[in-house]
Amino acid sequence: MGADLTIGKLADAAGVNIETIRYYQRRGLLDEPTKPLGGHRRYPAGEAKRVRFIKRAQALGFTLDEVGMLLTLDSACGCSDTRALAARKQGLIERKMADLTAMYQALGDLIQQCDAGGSTRPCPIIDVLERD
Repeated sequence: MGADLTIGKLADAAGVNIETIRYYQRRGLLDEPTKPLGGHRRYPAGEAKRVRFIKRAQALGFTLDEVGMLLTLDSACGCSDTRALAARKQGLIERKMADLTAMYQALGDLIQQCDAGGSTRPCPIIDVLERD
């Protein structure tokens, strides 16, 4: 892929839709090439790699602001900064997992109460949600 690409071809090459490309441009993650008079904007073929980088970083839980920071870090000199950002992200994910585990267990307990109770008592789930 050495030739410049239209936005549609860039989106196809990166595995995203055109609106994703435009959104990344609005967010400052991708440059918007100038539009030649009577022509179409042409993107360097290497931009597909950048879009895939952004999508992979998002899949790891990085926000677009964090992705922007990652894009500015030099691959050789920014390793410690990148590692620190990744470690913070991992800690956040760990806390979210703990919260999800607690939610899962609480719902399991409520479901168990529903299964154990009869129809004469109020629903334990509704009862818990209505408490002040």
